[in-house]
Amino acid sequence: MSDALLETQLELPNKRSGKVRDLYDVPMADGSVALLIVATDRISAFDVVMGNGLPGKGVVLTQISKFWFDYFSDVPNHLISTDVEDVPGLTEDQRLALSRRVMLCHRTRVVPIECIARGYITGSGWKDYQRTGSVCGIELPEGLRNSDRLADPLFTPSTKAETGHDENISFAEGMEVVGEVLMTWLAETTLGLYTRARDYALERGIILADTKFEFGQIDGQGSPLLIDEIFTPDSSRFWPAAEWEPGGEQPSFDKQIVRNYLETVVEAGEWDKTAPGPTLPDEVVARSIARYLEAYELLTGRSLKL
Repeated sequence: MSDALLETQLELPNKRSGKVRDLYDVPMADGSVALLIVATDRISAFDVVMGNGLPGKGVVLTQISKFWFDYFSDVPNHLISTDVEDVPGLTEDQRLALSRRVMLCHRTRVVPIECIARGYITGSGWKDYQRTGSVCGIELPEGLRNSDRLADPLFTPSTKAETGHDENISFAEGMEVVGEVLMTWLAETTLGLYTRARDYALERGIILADTKFEFGQIDGQGSPLLIDEIFTPDSSRFWPAAEWEPGGEQPSFDKQIVRNYLETVVEAGEWDKTAPGPTLPDEVVARSIARYLEAYELLTGRSLKL
């Protein structure tokens, strides 16, 4: 396994960085400008990036997204290519370093609604239900247990915050932001994508408990495109179906191992959940990337060598 790729410095304009991804503008030969998304191996928890990463995590995330973009080819998306050879302006060394972890995409203006589908009551939804008997204002039956499957998936949108946490909103509040027509399309498309992916994953031994999407419009108008990552362990909650037992938290194919370790660091008084994040032990790194790889292999039926 190679070393973790924690940051990139490409000779491309307008670099910006998120917790995991580095983004660049890419001038194309036809005069247009595309978007390059590089999935690094950075890992965050509690909104803080850790001192080291998971080697190969960015490759796994990109390849899972590519699989799903291909699977949902009937839904327009922003992806142009995942082949590093299609990205102009890179050196040979950069092409080698970025192989399998790039998405060259159409630039879009992001629709300012994060679209969340929940098929199971868990996480912040469970906390909301315990407090109010509802999730994001949607009333639910009494007596649900933590991690129960919902009779019908919920669309629970949120606003995209520039800093800090996103804020859950109602469907009506979303209409005030983007209008009724677009909000209705977002809800129907989100629930349609979730339902199809949930059924596919379950056939392969994985429960897709919830997920989130982003959509964008080219030049801020026209039909929305599915953008960013889709159905990855960073954007979705995956559980092993054979181990599902409602009534408590479930084992998952995401950052759970990292979060569990960090809670022990917090309890020991060695970290207070603020930046900078601590360095993860080798054992935590190895177990975590193994879970990402397991999710990829179960979902796609393919092996992935890092």
